[in-house]
Amino acid sequence: MKPFMKHICGLLIVGIIASCATVPLTGRKQLSLVNESEIQQQAALVYKDLLGDSKTKVIKGTSQAQLVQKVGKNIASAVTRFLQENGYGNQYDFQWEFNLIQEDQINAWCMPGGKVAVYTGILPITKNEAGLATVMGHEVAHAIAKHSAERMSQSIIAQAGGVAVDVATAEKSNTTRAVLNTAYGLGGQLALLSYSRNQESEADRLGLVFMAMAGYNPNEAVGFWERMAQAKQSQGGAPPEFLSTHPSDARRINNIQKLIPEAMGYYKK
Repeated sequence: MKPFMKHICGLLIVGIIASCATVPLTGRKQLSLVNESEIQQQAALVYKDLLGDSKTKVIKGTSQAQLVQKVGKNIASAVTRFLQENGYGNQYDFQWEFNLIQEDQINAWCMPGGKVAVYTGILPITKNEAGLATVMGHEVAHAIAKHSAERMSQSIIAQAGGVAVDVATAEKSNTTRAVLNTAYGLGGQLALLSYSRNQESEADRLGLVFMAMAGYNPNEAVGFWERMAQAKQSQGGAPPEFLSTHPSDARRINNIQKLIPEAMGYYKK
């Protein structure tokens, strides 16, 4: 390896080691190369713009909107209690917001900092309060595990690795360089998809604990994900697991069933 390549690799390794955080509950070490507070500030601005957009119909005052508020507050309270009890309380300063948006898309999400949106299209699948708690617990878990910051950090490392490959092959033929760069790019994309699937599974685990602490039976999560799988099949199915950001439906349901005993330890009716 050439001296400058050793230097680049050394810097990457030092940066990775010095920039690790720990995910609550799972204890997994994760990359943290970006400023979480800045991400939260930007997320809050994007959320505000979205809600203020004339194309966005935020539903207020209906029984469904009130249910989103109720479940969201229950989950947020459980999350706050969990973080405080496990020594993470001083690491989070979320300004929670929960809104129901008129949109046929089957979706819900939580931005960094606790900005949550639930689309009306997912309500027929959540079916009941516990199903909604499954969704909101899962989405909130992504924010608590700081998955957005981690994905940004992984992208930074992948881009730096691409530069290193390009520099290292500078003396090779154009054909060789193209092949190597393509191979690296494909490998990097598949690696990031794998990371994303792992994050989904981690959010499932955390989400089960959060819904349990909020007073919702974790066993209800199985029914929700089975209904979600049926909905996906009715819309044409999903891509192969290794090309997807999410675990296969069968794998997810199986993993959730294995995680339920742990979550039941937090369940309080």
